[in-house]
Formats: sequence, structure tokens, C-alpha cells
Amino acid sequence: MAQWSKEQAWAWYDAQPWLRGCNYLPADCCNRIALWQELDFEQHLATADRELALAAAIGFNSIRVIVEFMVWDEEHDGFMARLERFIATAAKHGISLMVCFANDCTVPRDENYRPQQLGPQAYDWGYHGGRKNSPHRQLNAMGYYPALDEPATAKRFYAMVAEIVSTYANDPRVVIWDIYNEPGAANRGDASVPHVEGLFGVARDCSPSQPLTTAVWRGLGRFSAAEQRALALSDLVSFHNYSSLESNVVLIRELRKLGRPLLNSEWLHRQQRNTVQELFPLFFLEKIGCWNWGFVAGLSQTYEPWEGMWERYQAGDQNIDFTKWQHDLFRPSLRPYDPREIDLIKRLCKLSDQG
Repeated sequence: MAQWSKEQAWAWYDAQPWLRGCNYLPADCCNRIALWQELDFEQHLATADRELALAAAIGFNSIRVIVEFMVWDEEHDGFMARLERFIATAAKHGISLMVCFANDCTVPRDENYRPQQLGPQAYDWGYHGGRKNSPHRQLNAMGYYPALDEPATAKRFYAMVAEIVSTYANDPRVVIWDIYNEPGAANRGDASVPHVEGLFGVARDCSPSQPLTTAVWRGLGRFSAAEQRALALSDLVSFHNYSSLESNVVLIRELRKLGRPLLNSEWLHRQQRNTVQELFPLFFLEKIGCWNWGFVAGLSQTYEPWEGMWERYQAGDQNIDFTKWQHDLFRPSLRPYDPREIDLIKRLCKLSDQG
């Protein structure tokens, strides 16, 4: 199966509602292992049921989720059953999934590296992502991604992608396949290019009815080889941008030249003036599918700044607004972080659905 033509991509995209939602992790999960493993899954699914009802109530119709290879690998049958239950729970609320597979946001294999394992998941309070050893900082070595850096494991990772895509290849509850999150991040450079190509190929071989994409994330003029390859392979052009309104406008103008529908699959960084009030109306007017990072503040603590924000401040950057949450829309009480943000989201979602 070949990459969709521009005409195919637009025909698919124009048949969709305006896709809007968030990158989702239940508030009682500190990471993706906690969500997908058997331990406490019933509790986490009940949390997701409540939170996705809230997402639907404000007008969201999609979420982006990253699956966890380790759980698929070690609890295969249970994982596939839990994935189905999660998809069904989202669908009950009228919410589709953008499913993401590989992820280069990782840390070097140095003295601070902690191998992941199933079971109770540790987290650090007061740190973005719930961990002190964060990829969102200045790294002095290449990040280690065992799922793809070890050949035997990589073979099984490819098998996971093939199984999940083939299982849901014609299922409308899955709206988009996001092949690789931020390829080339964590100083991985060109190391991810073969896997970007290989994973796109595996997914294409399943002949899915949904489009494939992988986002560029570095910004104009700085796309890595892996990002450029992803752009060339994607049916829809997706991007991440946590910077200002102007930065998003400039990037959108350039990406429009590729002639394909646009998606922003990661945004919202209040400390860098990437706000609901400015960005959500832009995506509405341009009909750019958008998924902000985070929903209900919880154990993953993505309302805290990236570690790199503290590094920038210590280096003299005075333009970071630490008085604001970085990500997330709702407090643990399920009350809004800022009710004015939620009112705006509701109004624009309603306008979109009215046509």
C-alpha cells in the first residue's frame, strides 16, 4: 500500500469533524506502564471513564495515546484485551483514538538510568513527567530506547505495530496511526531514520483505512533527517509546537505548502505563552486537528515545568512564566485550571459542530 495521494488525504480529512482533544493519561497513572499493565487496570479504566466523559462534555472528540511495548511484550493477551476495553470506553463517549507507537523522548543509558519494569511504578514529586531523570533537559549523550535499540526487541516491536494496526485497520474508533513520537529527540539524530521507514512500512502493509503520520517537532529550518523522512512518508502533515502564536502561524504557513491536511498533535505550554486563548481559536479557524498535552492534573505532573525550563532560567532566561501550569486543563477535583479556557473550548467546539 502506497502513501495516500494529496487528493485521498483531503477527501478523508474533509469527511471528518474538526478533530480536537488531548494527549491522554488518566490522572491516577504516573506513566504508560501504569495505564496498560494488568496491575490496577480496573481502577485506571474507571478513572478514564470519568475523565473521558468530562472531555466529551467540553466538546473534545479525540485523544492521542502512546501504547507501551513492554506491556504488550510481557502481558500480550491481557494487553490486547485491555487495549480493546480502553478503545471501547473512549468510543462510548464519542471519542476516537490517535494511536502512537515509537517514542524517542528517552534518557541516556548512564548512571542515572533506571530500566523500566512492570509492577508498582515509582514517581518523583515536583517533576514534569513524575521523574527527576527527564528527557526534557540538556542531554550530553544519546538517549537509549531499548525497545528499538536492541535488535531482538526491535523485531518484536515491529510485530506489535503489525498486530495492532491489522486488528484495528478498519475500525472507525481509531482515527489516525501516529507511527513515531518525536523521532530524533534525545540526541538520537539519524539513528531513528531506519525505524521511521521500517515502521511506516509495517503499518502500510496492513492496508489500514486510517491515515499514517509522524510529527515534525524541531521547528522550521531545523528538521532532523528522521523528521524529514517522516514528512515524506506521512499521509497527513502533523507537527508539535509549544511556542508562541506567531511561531505557530509561521510554521503553519510553511507546512501548508506541502499540500496536505495539517494536525498539531502536541501543544499548550502556558509558561512559553502557548495558550488556549490564542492557539485553540487558530486551530479552529484553520481546521487543524489539535491535541493539547494533558487533561486532568495527576501523578505524571505535567503541570510542572520541563526540567529544561529550570535550566534556561538558571542560565538567565527571564521570559518563563513560572506562575502558570505548563500543561493540563483540569485540577484533580475535575474543576478547570482556568474556567475561561474551558468556556472558550466549549464555544468553539459547539460552533464547529454546527458547521
